[in-house]
Amino acid sequence: MPAIRRYAVCGLSARGLASFVLPILGLTDRTDRTAEGGFGYGSDEDDLSGYAEVVAIVDTDADRVTEFNRSLEALGRAPIPFFAEYEEMLKTVVPDAVIVTSPDHTHEQYIHGALRHDIDVITEKPMVTTAAAAREVLAAERASGGSVQVTHNLRYAAAHREVKRLIQAGTIGRVARVVMDYHVDLRHGASYFLRWNRRRALSGGLQVHKSSHHFDLLNWWIGETPEELFGYGALNYYGPSSPHRAQRAEDPYFLAQQGSGVFPDEDSAPRADLFGLHYPDQYPADRPLYIYDAEIDIEDTYSAVARYPGGAILSYSIDFSSTWEGFRLSIAGTHGSIDLLHGRTVDGAALPGSDRITVAELFGPTRVVEVTAEAGGHGGADPLMRHDLFAGPSPESVALGLMATSTEAAYAVAMGDALIQSSTTHRPVNLPHLLA
Repeated sequence: MPAIRRYAVCGLSARGLASFVLPILGLTDRTDRTAEGGFGYGSDEDDLSGYAEVVAIVDTDADRVTEFNRSLEALGRAPIPFFAEYEEMLKTVVPDAVIVTSPDHTHEQYIHGALRHDIDVITEKPMVTTAAAAREVLAAERASGGSVQVTHNLRYAAAHREVKRLIQAGTIGRVARVVMDYHVDLRHGASYFLRWNRRRALSGGLQVHKSSHHFDLLNWWIGETPEELFGYGALNYYGPSSPHRAQRAEDPYFLAQQGSGVFPDEDSAPRADLFGLHYPDQYPADRPLYIYDAEIDIEDTYSAVARYPGGAILSYSIDFSSTWEGFRLSIAGTHGSIDLLHGRTVDGAALPGSDRITVAELFGPTRVVEVTAEAGGHGGADPLMRHDLFAGPSPESVALGLMATSTEAAYAVAMGDALIQSSTTHRPVNLPHLLA
């Protein structure tokens, strides 16, 4: 067994809990709950306690961390040391690595702080919120004894790995054209406009927060990073000019999502996550957020076209108030094509034909590859990614290049940033120039 590494978690978010803290603590049995608020997550196969331990939590919300530690104590677990000051934690605890799962605009400070101390970083995507910040992280990493790993977990989904294998094997020749039409359903989409994501200063816009996730996946499939990008964006569904704007009792979004947990039941209700923990500092109960607020300054619909050095052309579009969730993918190569539909309805039912990869040879037969989603978060992607991060990459991971590098993560951010810039200037943006 490798030595157990010591990790500090920066930002006790729901994602941080689900993806890292609970698996590292070995709280993997969903039935392990108590009346006092204990919780479980995942499956026994996702127990990372043999590889890692959480030695500190850094957060601006002391009350949320206290609530979490009380839940641990209810399970007979020791509380995790809490630090409000990041530098104090780094000097006091001296972790082997930090895990950054805080709001996107804070990633940069945590990454740079760790790298200054030659400490490794695992950060949620997006790595940062602007191309300029990504450029600075790459420079800091080159000057540091620490490294930066970004959790682009979409690469790990079973269907996505199969698409990569087909391309890597030369099944369709050189990739010439890729089209991804992405949809975020009205429940999931509305949730972004009820959180900090709705402000560009905090998230970089959904072009960076959400689509950098997709851009990384597309770049990984194509096997290159793009040269140039052009795009448009608009705010069609949310904000003060929404055509659906109404009081809560008549609001179609609220009525469509009652019981889903996306909207608090009352304006004055404290915000809680899927584990029942609250956000008293980030989302005070006396300052409710709503999807029609004037402070919303990001887009909910956008499209982009990108060009790659090897000749491939990408067309990408997304909206955040759809009747379904998922995407249609078409990859055309010099010797054939790959098509994939992945989707579900708002109520969670799989769309007919979902997760069937159609492979057509240009001068040959057409076949269908059936793919079964694996157990675990994001269609089985999260457990595989965590194994790579904490136990070491699998042979498949090495063969497919599953672990995203900091440079690949920087290009994903730069594409989102370029999409925003292009939408404003109506001009194409050179990606290598953005990253110097």
